[in-house]
Amino acid sequence: MSRKRRMFDIDLPAMENIPVGEDTDKAQEKRRGPMAAAISENAEALRDQQSTEDAIRIENDRLAHELVRLRSEGFVTEQIALSDVVTERLTRDRKPGPDPELDELKDSIRDVGLSNPIRVERRADGKYDLIQGMRRLSAFRALHLETGDDRFATIPAGISDAAALDDSYRRMVDENLIRKDISFAEMGALARAFAEDAANDCPDVDKAVSVLFKSASYTKRSYIRAFASLLAMMEKVLLHPNEIPRNVGVELKRKLDADPGLIGQINKALLVEPDRDSAREVSILRAFLVSENTAVSKPKVETVGKPRRAKITFQVTGRAGIAKCSASSGRIELRYDLDFTRVDRGRLERAVAALIEDLWEEEDLTHG
Repeated sequence: MSRKRRMFDIDLPAMENIPVGEDTDKAQEKRRGPMAAAISENAEALRDQQSTEDAIRIENDRLAHELVRLRSEGFVTEQIALSDVVTERLTRDRKPGPDPELDELKDSIRDVGLSNPIRVERRADGKYDLIQGMRRLSAFRALHLETGDDRFATIPAGISDAAALDDSYRRMVDENLIRKDISFAEMGALARAFAEDAANDCPDVDKAVSVLFKSASYTKRSYIRAFASLLAMMEKVLLHPNEIPRNVGVELKRKLDADPGLIGQINKALLVEPDRDSAREVSILRAFLVSENTAVSKPKVETVGKPRRAKITFQVTGRAGIAKCSASSGRIELRYDLDFTRVDRGRLERAVAALIEDLWEEEDLTHG
């Protein structure tokens, strides 16, 4: 018996439907069912989501580390309680007593807030040592005391990690060097206080000036040393040391170095007028700077028919540059790179009063 061969029908796709050179995965995708396609799409979406979350986590870690670094260096401003700020660590270079410009600062803070945060360093007890911003802190404390407003109970501050004492002093001094109203007497007093503090391991004032005012020029440091020495000799009799002009203080120091006995005469002249104001004190000091050679003036020689000089001009070097001056009968004009409207009125009046009083000392001055 012969075996029958069974034949099966095989369905072959049409030639145009056979993928030639097509990606196998894409070809298989066409043969996947809806469920398989959905699972594949979901898995791909999960992979994309995980990749995004990993990228976000990496960026967050980077930002967190950057925030920690910026906070430790004091570049992040935070609100801290006034009661947590301690001012005793550093000797301040601000002169003691009422600040005539504090009211103006208070008005500005009340109206627009504080644009320049104070600078502090962290302490182990959770409080903060003040480095920069004594006037700003004083203004906030005064506003809070006067108004009781909670918005003045805290102050914006840049908080940095505790630094070596020398570095903290440098930060305070470098900011104050750009202040237009800081006097050489204030800087000299700070150098003396720094040298006298045993914690600073500073043997003398010269070294203190070198450490504190490293950013200042050599000439400016020499002026500070002169005032520090002058204060050491006369601090008990000077009522207004911060009002002494640079040239008067430096020249007076030279006079005292050349003639130590002169100190007794100066002290006596000052003590005779215990109620003197700053302009009068400076005038008394100036009187001792007049050279003996000019004490006796030559008699005037009247020249008939000689025309009177209508105007004289000259230049004077000041803190803000060159001052151009011109003077004539009954009038003096000063051109200087300084906004006089921003100078405290009391200070401006005292300066003009000192100028007038000093001019009256000239024997050949004619008025009218």
